[in-house]
Amino acid sequence: MTFTAAEHTYLTSQSLGRLATVTADGRPQLVPVGFRVNEDGTIDIGGPSPSAQRYRNVRGNPNVSLVVDDMTPDDPAEVKPGWGRGVEIRGVGEILDVDTPPVAPDWFTHTIIRIHPRRIRSWHIDPANPDGEARDVS
Repeated sequence: MTFTAAEHTYLTSQSLGRLATVTADGRPQLVPVGFRVNEDGTIDIGGPSPSAQRYRNVRGNPNVSLVVDDMTPDDPAEVKPGWGRGVEIRGVGEILDVDTPPVAPDWFTHTIIRIHPRRIRSWHIDPANPDGEARDVS
């Protein structure tokens, strides 16, 4: 299993993340993206145009990172009320075509970036492990 139960629950409850890619001249690029968690533990990211900079970046350097985060509710029943929480997924991006775009099928292209996770770090999402963890996955 790629994601823990708490990570999977958190990721599927969110609709927006930030994708970091590397430009041809080695500079980071960070963009907000919609995403889908797949049953096999990969993440699909789409957009309205496969010619967007993020696609060009992945073609040149497939190393990517996706961060999905927010603030914990100010509720004593939550893990670390009022703190940040989230999941960072570092991995390898692959560009491919799918039958159904990950979000907004009437607007997004069928060409997507699929992230194959290699390292996952999560924080403040699991009551059994409030400080989170980081681990390598394959």
